[in-house]
Amino acid sequence: MKRNLRFYFALLFAKGTALVLKLIGRKGTSMPGSWAIILCPDFLGRMPRPKTVIGITGTNGKTTVSNLVEDVLAQCGYDFTCNRAGTNVATGVASSLIANSTLFGRPKKELAVFELDERSAPRILPYLKPDLLLCTNIFRDSYKRNAHVEFILDILNQYIPDSTRLVLNADDLLCSSLKPHNRRAFFGIDLLPGEVPEPRNLVQDVRSCPQCGSPLEWEFRRYHHIGRARCPQCGLASPVPAYRVTALDQHSRRMTVQGVDGPQDFPLPNTNLINVYNALSAVALLCEFGLPKERVAQCMDKLTIVESRYNEVAVNGRRLVLHLAKGQNPIACSQACASARLCPGKKAVLLFLDDAHDAAHSVENTAWLYDTDFEFLNSPDILQVVAAGPRHWDVYVRLLMAGIPPEKLCHMEHPLDAAAAVDLSQVDTLFMLYDLYAVELSKQIKGQLKERMAAAPAPQQGKEDASHAD
Repeated sequence: MKRNLRFYFALLFAKGTALVLKLIGRKGTSMPGSWAIILCPDFLGRMPRPKTVIGITGTNGKTTVSNLVEDVLAQCGYDFTCNRAGTNVATGVASSLIANSTLFGRPKKELAVFELDERSAPRILPYLKPDLLLCTNIFRDSYKRNAHVEFILDILNQYIPDSTRLVLNADDLLCSSLKPHNRRAFFGIDLLPGEVPEPRNLVQDVRSCPQCGSPLEWEFRRYHHIGRARCPQCGLASPVPAYRVTALDQHSRRMTVQGVDGPQDFPLPNTNLINVYNALSAVALLCEFGLPKERVAQCMDKLTIVESRYNEVAVNGRRLVLHLAKGQNPIACSQACASARLCPGKKAVLLFLDDAHDAAHSVENTAWLYDTDFEFLNSPDILQVVAAGPRHWDVYVRLLMAGIPPEKLCHMEHPLDAAAAVDLSQVDTLFMLYDLYAVELSKQIKGQLKERMAAAPAPQQGKEDASHAD
């Protein structure tokens, strides 16, 4: 699209807004982009794009993967535009482009890396036209916003440009089917020693062939619909990944990735399988971008997961693990519960899952609680589950339906009371699972728990159990 007077007025007004926000000490806001799109609805279509644009989308993991990719590129000396400090919707992308452009909109940097909300694809992808686009996975998400997996799949298929080169999850039959005529590369994880080939998840969105509707035959199913499958009727099968994890070393936190030119070991910030997928997808994207895999491995040795997503500390012989669970997202929350179950030792779990943002604007939908695998918390080594927040009664009922004995449960309305309700006498690991909008709350409770843990007697076997991190 050609730039017109309306575009330039919107651009100058947005730049003025950004300057005012900077003067009053407000940063990382999407307000300049919001004003630009209000004043010029097709602003993104008229805004000049950087020479090369990398996009990262998908239901779960896109923030973590975006941060990993950006950190590696920064270590390699690339100067790029990104929306790390803003939002992943159209207004956040517009704000990032505005902040990194001249007075008349010319990009100051030749490379851009954008985390992109999959639901916002119609307002972003036709204009931004990414050269390289990673899709981490496609799962059900918020019922009110993302409906069902086919809904998101149709949006992405409709709005991903034909020219965009794709990096896709081979272990997700929905994700791997995106834009079949586009150039693509796949990543995946082989069935690893000790894995159960048939999980016990409540939700499995892909039970029949997406192409002909016949029942699928599974080589293995890792969780939900993530795994390797084929259709005996039409021949549809999980693609062969070009980037394939063949081994995972929990102790040294390394994964072996088999590529077309042989194996390569990569360091991992965390060996939880969800984060192995995140790290693998970042590796695949960076290699497809053109970085040597040896250089990627060297850079990843210095990386960590953003603390708002995952954080672990040791206090007086006990571990405190903070794990983002994403309220109203049954898949992400289920995997957080599975992570708590798989952790060795005696554990207590705190749940802060209320969507405060949604509750402030409408009525929070609680149906997602019944798609979430809270049954994973019904384990002999999980001694206590504490639920807190405005919806604590709803969560309590769901936990009872998951078979968790009432004597193990504690629930309350005020989250700040939860730290005092945890019984530290028997546990050596505390898990805190919290919603995206409860990050600041989790930090407050983390401080309270650390004080209690420091003052409490150390568990008899705490040091031994703590050695089995991850």
